[in-house]
Amino acid sequence: MPREQDQRIFIAGHRGMVGSAIVRRLQALGYGNLITRSRDELDLLDQAAVAAFFAEQRIDQVYLASAKVGGIHANNAYPAEFIYQNLMIEANVIHAAHSHGVQKLLFLGSSCIYPREAEQPMKEEALLTGTLEPTNEPYAIAKIAGIKLCESYNRQYGRDYRSVMPTNLYGPNDNFHPENSHVIPALLRRFHEAGQRGDEQVVIWGSGKPMREFLHVDDMAAASVHVMELEASAYQACTQPMLSHINVGTGVDCSIRELAETVARVTEYQGELAFDSSKPDGTMRKLMDVSRLEALGWQASIGLEEGLRDAYRWFVEHQDRARG
Repeated sequence: MPREQDQRIFIAGHRGMVGSAIVRRLQALGYGNLITRSRDELDLLDQAAVAAFFAEQRIDQVYLASAKVGGIHANNAYPAEFIYQNLMIEANVIHAAHSHGVQKLLFLGSSCIYPREAEQPMKEEALLTGTLEPTNEPYAIAKIAGIKLCESYNRQYGRDYRSVMPTNLYGPNDNFHPENSHVIPALLRRFHEAGQRGDEQVVIWGSGKPMREFLHVDDMAAASVHVMELEASAYQACTQPMLSHINVGTGVDCSIRELAETVARVTEYQGELAFDSSKPDGTMRKLMDVSRLEALGWQASIGLEEGLRDAYRWFVEHQDRARG
């Protein structure tokens, strides 16, 4: 088998926020044999096309970062697309990887796999111990299925398929759509546009009290490669046969009010912040327990304000593409 840097590595979803960050990270570490395909070149929903791709390309490793993602509005509006497309993508890629001899694969999930009322901070053991958050249950079920696919191929065929569960991600190549984006890109865009219009006030849904954890996508990419590069014995020592996923986060959270105040500072918005407490807050706290990842030798390094400045700089430089 070729040395790690010479292996043919397929990054599924390389144009997305996470996939593009993984490409940057691998390139920075000297990996030169990176295989990518756009959606037009390879439809991951097409089982036959995916199988033919793996047969032709002789892939050694896979980073499975392709997924249909979105915020609360998108998850509520398109539950069928969220469960169907994510199930199909992961099933097609993971099975084709196994069928064509790929021994190493990394599946990227989401913190929404954990029950709505999970004890905070959320440990990996909380998986399947309670009811999911209803607004994104279809997406969460698809991601849980991805974890179990990896576990099942490991158990039955001795594969080395690993799973990482990130907290809320943000950064370059994020989705800044006004309705379908997550909280950070939504706030960055709203504050930017409010400043351009000279608005005296920006209204934020909810009381501002809920606590959330945020991870810059470059940290996520670094963690992903770190986990993928671990010796199998080190990875298995920190997981269990039926608990193969690892949380990825900062281990630090902040209130939505603190987040909004930081976004205002980053975007240099001079107006007033108003919180509409008639709107729902959702879960009051979501924080990942990242002790397993720290035991494996990795910690986040990008602070929230530093990361927000990087994300905002990217948005300003790519507004035509980012606005959606």
